[in-house]
Amino acid sequence: MPESDRAALAGLLIESLDPSPKADIEAAWSQEMAARVAQVDTGTVETIPWEVVREEWFGRSDES
Repeated sequence: MPESDRAALAGLLIESLDPSPKADIEAAWSQEMAARVAQVDTGTVETIPWEVVREEWFGRSDES
């Protein structure tokens, strides 16, 4: 079986193990995501560049 077909099959098998999301949970996540995007759009929160987060988490950067 070609690699792409095996990958697609593996994805379908993994999806079949995940329970269907409950509507109220999905609605809560959608509301939370919209609120966070609005905070970024209005400038009420400051984002942190990935390079800074990565360096803090892993203690290194691409420059080392």
